[in-house]
Amino acid sequence: MSETGTDGFEVIDVKEQIISGSDLDTAKEKVGSYEDLFNKRAIKYRQQGWNEKELTDSDFKELILKEYTFMKRPLYFIDDEVFAGNAKKIIEAIKAKLSE
Repeated sequence: MSETGTDGFEVIDVKEQIISGSDLDTAKEKVGSYEDLFNKRAIKYRQQGWNEKELTDSDFKELILKEYTFMKRPLYFIDDEVFAGNAKKIIEAIKAKLSE
């Protein structure tokens, strides 16, 4: 489900609608790798033993596309940039981008 906010943002509930492969590819091109979009804090990451394996960037992509909990959330597409997660430095970067 998605909705457009009054600020022109589109909110997509990834629990209901997983990110598309093309949107994920776009995000990867902006942030550098699928690993940079991957949530290594996800409980399933450890439960399924992925943390004990050496994963390739394509492995990270495949996992994200199969299970939304493996993607850093939220994911922000703002102009020509992508911001993944809610770490303090990410939120500060988003604020700076929006104040341009």
